[in-house]
Amino acid sequence: MKKTSLIVVGAALALLAGAARLLLWPGDDLGPPATATTLTPAATVARGAYLAKAGDCMACHTARGGAEYAGGRALQTPFGSVLSPNLTSDRATGIGAWSAADFWGALHNGKSRDGRLLYPAFPYTNYTKVRREDSDALYAFFQTVPAVRLANQPHRLRFPYDQQIALAAWRALYFKPAVYSERAGQSVEWNRGAYLAQGLGHCSACHSGRNPLGAADDSLSGGLIPILGWYAPSLTSDAEAGLGNWDNAHIVALLKTGVSPRASVFGPMAEVVQASLQHLETADVNAMAVYLKTLPGTPQATPKEPSTATPEAKAVLAAGAKLYETHCADCHHADGAGAAPAYPALAGNRALTTEEAVNPIRIVLNGGFAPGTAGNPRPYGMPAFGPLLDDAEVAAVVTYLRASWGNKAAPVSAFDVNRYRSVPLD
Repeated sequence: MKKTSLIVVGAALALLAGAARLLLWPGDDLGPPATATTLTPAATVARGAYLAKAGDCMACHTARGGAEYAGGRALQTPFGSVLSPNLTSDRATGIGAWSAADFWGALHNGKSRDGRLLYPAFPYTNYTKVRREDSDALYAFFQTVPAVRLANQPHRLRFPYDQQIALAAWRALYFKPAVYSERAGQSVEWNRGAYLAQGLGHCSACHSGRNPLGAADDSLSGGLIPILGWYAPSLTSDAEAGLGNWDNAHIVALLKTGVSPRASVFGPMAEVVQASLQHLETADVNAMAVYLKTLPGTPQATPKEPSTATPEAKAVLAAGAKLYETHCADCHHADGAGAAPAYPALAGNRALTTEEAVNPIRIVLNGGFAPGTAGNPRPYGMPAFGPLLDDAEVAAVVTYLRASWGNKAAPVSAFDVNRYRSVPLD
């Protein structure tokens, strides 16, 4: 009887282990089969180089001062640091020994050549939507990147996030491979824009909220990037960065040059425009604009009118007004109208009135600089006032900006400023 019981228990455990194995390490989704390209080898490589720009691959796979695509950049996460790998054609330390299928497995399935699960700091949760022919073109390009002998460094993650089984459990909850499927009823242009924004553009990686385990909700409704110390505004809310009532031409200008009659980009988005978006064909940027304009709007709560009647509030606003007159009015004018695109308007500026005030605090502390692009080669910049103003003064001027010229946003405190005084490190 005991022997029979042991056999039953053993069989049950084996079944549970098998089920867990299938759940946590399912077989690879191979996706659509590879098809023969009609492009010449040189055209395929050129196509891959273009797609690498679209995906801004260099941003993560090139360390500051390092060789292009040789990896080694530490990507800070709430769980520790992820070190980007070498993508050059070196056969020992890069991907020179990889096949096109190996590369597809990384993009589509989030798995390395040896079967190791990759961390989603590499945004394969977005890249899984990339089509096989584009993956193959990217692979062809990276095989032409000059070989750099630089061994990949181990990640520096805390326990249990450094365990493959923990990553497998995360994937079982939050990741399913799926190539982009065109939306019926939408135009070719809209589908092209959605493909770029959802896939290689990986917009949701920044512009969506994340749960405590780091999974993005893909809502594009905005999210704080805690390690960088910036807020990526909602792309679905006209109160933040929603583009529903913009002209397409103004969206294209913003994405291609970093400035437009409606707004300018600063902070991490300026890097995206400079390194990636400005290099895309105008037709592709226009397709992204068509798609972004149609994102469903999110309901907006009526903002609570900040109290300005108390003696304390009046004192802060008076101090902020005086600081604004001294340091800001020459460029942004006394009425906050500015002189776009060189000096953005502050009246009605959506970047000032988001619930999270981190971006205006960062810009006052560290300066604001639009990207240098082909369409805006000599951008105007705003100097950093962090060395000149203390935390209370920065809080006063930001509070004044958020409560003037029709702006109606909550005040900020010296404590809020102090949290973001340090400059984020690489």
